[in-house]
Amino acid sequence: MAVPGSTLLFIFGTRPEAIKLAPLIREFRERPDVKVLVCVTAQHREMLDQVLSFFEITPDYDLNIMTKNQTLFDVTVVGLKALEEVLTHSKADLVFVQGDTTTSFIGALAAYYKKIKVAHIEAGLRSGNKYSPFPEEMNRVLASHLADFHFTPTRQSVGNLERENIKAHLYKVGNTVIDALFLGLDLINRQNESAFTKYFPGVQLQKRIVLITGHRRESFGGPFEDICHAIRDVAEKFKEVEFVYPVHLNPNVQEPVNRILMGLTNVHLIAPLDYPPFIWLMNKSYVVLTDSGGLQEEAPALGKPVLVMREVTERKEGIDAGTAKLVGTDRTVIVEELTRLLSDEGAYQIMAKAVNPYGDGTACKQIADLVMKILPKG
Repeated sequence: MAVPGSTLLFIFGTRPEAIKLAPLIREFRERPDVKVLVCVTAQHREMLDQVLSFFEITPDYDLNIMTKNQTLFDVTVVGLKALEEVLTHSKADLVFVQGDTTTSFIGALAAYYKKIKVAHIEAGLRSGNKYSPFPEEMNRVLASHLADFHFTPTRQSVGNLERENIKAHLYKVGNTVIDALFLGLDLINRQNESAFTKYFPGVQLQKRIVLITGHRRESFGGPFEDICHAIRDVAEKFKEVEFVYPVHLNPNVQEPVNRILMGLTNVHLIAPLDYPPFIWLMNKSYVVLTDSGGLQEEAPALGKPVLVMREVTERKEGIDAGTAKLVGTDRTVIVEELTRLLSDEGAYQIMAKAVNPYGDGTACKQIADLVMKILPKG
């Protein structure tokens, strides 16, 4: 049994981190032998807050570092310095960081400076290209080399760490995003459906829906315009299909999306969605077209084929399993592959029924059980 009063400190700052850590925080709060503290850097603000509210998590420390037009330098320097005081005050025995954000990196670095053990959730993902995704690939690599305990989603992730000579305390547990998805859908199912349909005026929800997300900075410019043109090509060909695109607020996304896709009756450009209506829509969708990381893990858990609009992905397991397909930013390839899924039922079913390699929704329990053994014994 862990020593009563052992303190666990969760450090995160963005919506994806909050989603993936929320079920783990809830799991530990059911364990009587640990004290759970939450610190948010608020690297992102509004998108983070709505997830905290949905999962009923109140931070113990809120650094509120987000500023207008902030740079990676700002987030790194301001956040790192602010974490010094948090770590001193909290007296944490173990710090948790998640994934590949700048907050994850500085959280691991700050804990290292204070000689506090670090647990890295979703460890071991690698694209092999330090500039794609940028800066996430190097954030994840650096966090791995600072961390003491590595909770990986797949065997491939374990292998990636071993190739970097990280060989101690590697635990394959699946991805907590699946736990979060199932928990979120359970909370949603307790509400009236009208609480979610209101977010999609004009969308004919009884039809097949292609859910689109796209915002990666490495695609800005010509590649992103090619993505938009590909969506337009398919939308014009399949007028009986609804295309729903919650458009990121970045001007580099807004401008080409509105210029190329505005005006098509079956393409719905909507504001970014909070987590609950987003996963509600994903559950309704037929196909997911994305450059996101997390969606490559979440959508297959619901039987939704995923086309990944990136040149490389650190989530190769989904590609290997057949739940996702890497289509890059090439207009012709995107059109061909999306057309195939919308017109070939056999091809669709092969992807829809492929086994999701990212776990079964028990990652949080596995992690908590392991941590209770890792912590000092009484």
